[in-house]
This record gives sequence, structure tokens and C-alpha cells, in this order.
Amino acid sequence: MPNSRQYYRKKISLNGLLFIGGIEHEMQVKNLSISGVLVAIDPSADIVDERDVFLLLRQSSLVDIYIEKLNLAGEAEIVRVDMDDKRILIGMEFKQISYDAENLLYKRKAYRKSMAAPGQILIAEKFYDFMTRNVSVDGLMIRIPEHVDLQMNMQVEFKFDKLHLYGESRVVWFEHDENGGTLLGLEYLHMDKTNINGIPRFYHQ
Repeated sequence: MPNSRQYYRKKISLNGLLFIGGIEHEMQVKNLSISGVLVAIDPSADIVDERDVFLLLRQSSLVDIYIEKLNLAGEAEIVRVDMDDKRILIGMEFKQISYDAENLLYKRKAYRKSMAAPGQILIAEKFYDFMTRNVSVDGLMIRIPEHVDLQMNMQVEFKFDKLHLYGESRVVWFEHDENGGTLLGLEYLHMDKTNINGIPRFYHQ
């Protein structure tokens, strides 16, 4: 009887993007299963061989991936790194994956990374604490744990210490949930920081 942890892996040849070390790398998918994926990337100035990947893993073993033809985007954990001739092979297990990436990216243009972290927002001269739901290079989705009166395109100021983001944004959508909280989507307008480390772009063309 086969080990239940050994999932069937289908050999496949697809292109995608791997976000590691703050940089997007083109990757080729070698095989795929319900639990993970094996990809190959070419050496670059940032990642020369498997040793460079292991150095990046000291910071975190989680990376972001995007495979357009599979409508797949999200987080994966690196569990294996090898060399195949001159290419770097990286085996990953899926962690937080969306299989609706085509529709998601079409609407939002940029990949949104799931992230729960606290911040503060100034709305109509009143400060509110919030928790992020997801973050992109264009904006973020947050939840305020109380009812807040808002208007579309209202300009607000925010502070998000985890990514060292401070500046102005505008409200592009909002809704009040059944627990008395307020969900809202924000688009960046003016920020003290233009490069957002740790968040891939993964723009949908």
C-alpha cells in the first residue's frame, strides 16, 4: 500500500514566477502534485547556486509563487534545493494558495499577499486600529473592529509598521460585517516609501 503522504506528481512544463530574496525570478515548473511543486530557475546575479538559496532560507523558508496558466498564486515552503546541470531545482510544499488567480489578478492587477498585522488609520480626524487581511504593491485590505462611516474615494492616512509604510491612501471599497467591524480596500496615493520589501508585484498582463 503506498504511503498516503506520497502524492502523485504530474510531469509538466509551465512557466511562472518565484519571489525570493525580495526579487522575482522566472521559473519553469518541472512537476506538480496536490501538495507541492518542483521548479527550476536559472542562476542570476542574486542567486548563483543552491548555497545562495540556503542563505535566503535563513530569513524564511516561505516564498511566493505565481503560475498563470494554472490560475495559481500564493505562498509555498521550500523543502528541497538541488542543482541540475547549471539550473537550480527547488522543491516546494503549498501553504496558502489561491486557484482563482486569473480572476483575482484581472480585477486587482497586482498579487495580494495574505498578511495579518496591526496598523493605525486616520479617518475624519479619528484614529482607528486595524488588522491587515492582505497587502500588495498597490494597496491593502484591512479590518477595523468597529463600525466606521466611510465614503468611496475618501482620502485617509495610515501607518503600517510591519512593512514600514506610512502615507495617504483612498478608499476603493468598504463593507460592514456581521460582527460590527468594517472591511475596506485601500489604494496607495502618497507614501514615504515607494519600494515595498517582501511583497511581489506579479502583475497580470
